[in-house]
Amino acid sequence: MTTTSLESRQRTITRTTQVSGLSLFMSEKVTVQFKPAPVDHGVVFVRTDTTDGGEPVRIPALVTHVTKRARRTALRRGGVSIETTEHCLSAVYGLGIDNLIIEVNGPELPGLDGSAEPYVTALLEAEPVEQTAPRKVLTITEPVTCEDGDAMIAALPADQPYMQVIYDLDYGSNSIIGKQLYAFNSNNGDYIHNIAPARTFVLEAEAKALQQAGLGKHLTPDVLLVVGKDGPIGGNKFRFDDEPVRHKIVDVIGDLALVGCPIRGRIVAYKSGHALNQQLARELLKLRQAQHHSSLLTGDGLVDIRRIQRILPHRYPMLLIDRVIEIDGDRRAVGIKNVSINEQFFQGHYPGTPIMPGVLIVEAMAQLSGVLLSQKLEHTGRLAVLLSMDKVKLRRPVVPGDQLVIEAVTIRVKSRIGHTRCQAFVGQHLAAEAQIKFMLVDAEQE
Repeated sequence: MTTTSLESRQRTITRTTQVSGLSLFMSEKVTVQFKPAPVDHGVVFVRTDTTDGGEPVRIPALVTHVTKRARRTALRRGGVSIETTEHCLSAVYGLGIDNLIIEVNGPELPGLDGSAEPYVTALLEAEPVEQTAPRKVLTITEPVTCEDGDAMIAALPADQPYMQVIYDLDYGSNSIIGKQLYAFNSNNGDYIHNIAPARTFVLEAEAKALQQAGLGKHLTPDVLLVVGKDGPIGGNKFRFDDEPVRHKIVDVIGDLALVGCPIRGRIVAYKSGHALNQQLARELLKLRQAQHHSSLLTGDGLVDIRRIQRILPHRYPMLLIDRVIEIDGDRRAVGIKNVSINEQFFQGHYPGTPIMPGVLIVEAMAQLSGVLLSQKLEHTGRLAVLLSMDKVKLRRPVVPGDQLVIEAVTIRVKSRIGHTRCQAFVGQHLAAEAQIKFMLVDAEQE
């Protein structure tokens, strides 16, 4: 396989491929189909066996969708989840694939042999191919550390233009696993042969407890790597002398894939598991968003105030978007609201301690969403009228002199309904977030 550089273009696959098997914990037969996706699509799971409003449920492979589970990584959207995603996502990331549709006809991905290798084989058969757009890369610029007791995982800046993962596994001197250390570099092409084949493992006592809980009922020591006091049991054997630590790197790569882009930096882990990996992914996603918003502030406005006034019916003092600096079709928009002491609302909110009302921050996010929804041709000439708000959170006060950088992302658009997810930043700090639904009505009805 040709090594994939972080500086190269985005990649998808050439054609559809699939794998089938029993899910690891639920012991259900399931099939996974991998399909090509366009540039900037990202990796998205699709539950083809369940629908929301008549459409299969789509769950982007992002840490914002992680739901708490023991011993695995699961993603959730509404009442629908995808379980045990880490081995699949590790293969996707390890092969440098940026855009992919993963259709699953059940609630959990197949466990297969407990490694990422069967997923790698299927994806290679689909022939990964470069696309036209450059890759979006997260460069670690400052140390980010997550700890839980004596366990730790950190992302550190590095000079080299690739990701390195160093994992220190320590089961103590009384275990056959003992202490193992392994370093993986994403630029040297050893993922396929030295990382992907490493299987998930459990201690003998853990395996008995799982089956007593009704999980993994189909698994035997011949299938699952179960480690007893003298090593693997049931006729199984290690594929590598240090297979356990290599599999921990499989998991780290799969969990950090939930940042949504390749990482340039050094990842150092000690006894880290899925929960701690996910915590680091959340922090790195915040860093990615902050870097992206900072880079936008140097660009020229795509939509100035005159165009905004032609799109939105709002006028002073209720027009709360000064400029739109990025629009990606009808999928995403980024706008700016400059907060001045001359704002009318500061006269009463509050004279001694001026703070922008949270409801107006949400209104600014709704107005940017209106600009975004207007980009869809069939909605031109319509107004996006606020219908409902969900998951509204005000994270920090916004004061005179601040510049709000607002991002609106389309969740779903139908003939009469629009649904967006919004965030507002001041510098690198998240100030507010919300999910907003609109009714799209003809302008003359207003």
